[in-house]
Amino acid sequence: MKTLIVGNWKMNKTVATATAFVHELLALQPDLSAADAVVAPPFTALPAVAHAFDGSAIGIGAQTMHWAASGAYTGEISAAMLVELGVRWVILGHSERREAAAETDESVNRKVVAALAAGLIPIVAVGETGEEHAAGLASERVCAQTRGAFAGVPAADVASCVVAYEPIWAIGTGKIDHPVDANATMGAIRGAVDGLERARILYGGSVKPDNIGALVAQPNIDGALVGGASLDPASFAAILRNARKGATA
Repeated sequence: MKTLIVGNWKMNKTVATATAFVHELLALQPDLSAADAVVAPPFTALPAVAHAFDGSAIGIGAQTMHWAASGAYTGEISAAMLVELGVRWVILGHSERREAAAETDESVNRKVVAALAAGLIPIVAVGETGEEHAAGLASERVCAQTRGAFAGVPAADVASCVVAYEPIWAIGTGKIDHPVDANATMGAIRGAVDGLERARILYGGSVKPDNIGALVAQPNIDGALVGGASLDPASFAAILRNARKGATA
């Protein structure tokens, strides 16, 4: 199974700076022999980034979407709108969305179903707080989120999805779960829902060029959902270069 590296830009980059990023990244000729790459810009930059990446092997993702096809949902974006722009992947249930936009396991589930129906590949984010981690509840918490996200989804469809395990306490803090511990939690996620044994499961939270190798060396870690380190072309290219499965550096 090929490693997958997803860059989540969050609320960063204008159309101009996003386009400049793409040109700089492509000029670096990133190594895609060991890893598939996806970039998820903000909605406003999606058309420009998709155009700039045209002809490359780097995929385009969105950071969220609504479950409805259309309607009175001010400020929301539908799956069809994303597909029209060339988006193939969509991040769902990120902890920042769960906190700031009150997303729940139920709403994430509705989005997963809608994304699959539209031909998008969901990247479902799950994670535990620092308090839950310290109490030894990481696996219990993320497995519950995982089961909620995929409730009623056939195993064959689940296998086509991606899960991103992002300990909330590690996001943007510079802290990282020990690769062995993360691997154990991600193994529990893999066993939580039929179909995930064939899906890619990513680690997220302070991923950088110097730790990606140790992460993907673990058997249950199939890549990474990268935040801050994906905003710099050289850093993102280095992560791709170091993401060869079985690497230790």
